[in-house]
Amino acid sequence: MEECLLLGLKDKQGYLSFWNDNISYTLRGCILIELALRRRISVSRDSSASHRPRGMGALAVQDRLIEVVDSKATGEVLLDEALKLMKASERMSAAQWVDLLSGETWNVTKIGYQLKQVRERLAKGLVDKGILRTEKRNFLLFDMATHPVADSSAKDAVLRRVLSLLTSSSPSVHAHVLYREEKRPIAFAATRALSLLCCAFSANVLENALTHLSYDAREAAFQKVDDILAEFAQWPMAPRSGAPVGIAGGPAGGRGGGTPGLGEGSVVTPGQEATAGASIFELAKAVRNDLQTDTSGIAMGAFEAIAGVLHTLSRMDSLL
Repeated sequence: MEECLLLGLKDKQGYLSFWNDNISYTLRGCILIELALRRRISVSRDSSASHRPRGMGALAVQDRLIEVVDSKATGEVLLDEALKLMKASERMSAAQWVDLLSGETWNVTKIGYQLKQVRERLAKGLVDKGILRTEKRNFLLFDMATHPVADSSAKDAVLRRVLSLLTSSSPSVHAHVLYREEKRPIAFAATRALSLLCCAFSANVLENALTHLSYDAREAAFQKVDDILAEFAQWPMAPRSGAPVGIAGGPAGGRGGGTPGLGEGSVVTPGQEATAGASIFELAKAVRNDLQTDTSGIAMGAFEAIAGVLHTLSRMDSLL
């Protein structure tokens, strides 16, 4: 959530683009993804693809019902507010929850599910952490509180995380270095970084991380993220990668350095600013490794919920 907002904020001006209609909706999706990564929510067993009765078609990943599996408070106000709403409500799908938390509903009985002032509350949280500061800025007709970046190292770390997946010279994914600036262990590091990349693309803030690239390199990076989102916004994730996530057993004969797979065609020739970055095969392996580190048995359903949220965000242009 906070990383996505940081990418969208103008460093010195301290506000988001007035023309960005996508970030509010995406931030609600980020909240669900964060709850899933913290193993608070999961796709319910009876709607999961692996538990549907034989003869019944699997529900689309974005339509599978999500349930609260751990109602323990996270300590983050927005997360706990969303978790409380989900706990008190009937089970609904990822697509429904993103809509309701965003206020995108005609059902007047569901208006109370909308999370209010998410961007401002996230920004104030970053101010409390010393990453942003608060200023008042005059916009001719009105004054508005803005939040310029106070600690550039925090935003630099987010930029490095994104660029390491998109423009690194190696197709490999080294999960242990993605959050190397953190002083505590980060659970599901590769999955977090992948979710950040997809959400930044969905929120129309990814371009802020790619401004130093040439036009061709930037377009190649956007195409690559589009391909990555398409592959991971389904369940099992990345089924054509050779290392699908969500299927029991090991990778199904990984390609290694062989024929490029889906998403690996957006390669910039040597000498340009961007290279192929992380391959979908390596991303899938890293996410699969994240899944295998879980001993609670909850992560499989949680990752399935993440896939549902990513699918919902991938269809945003047709929803809004």
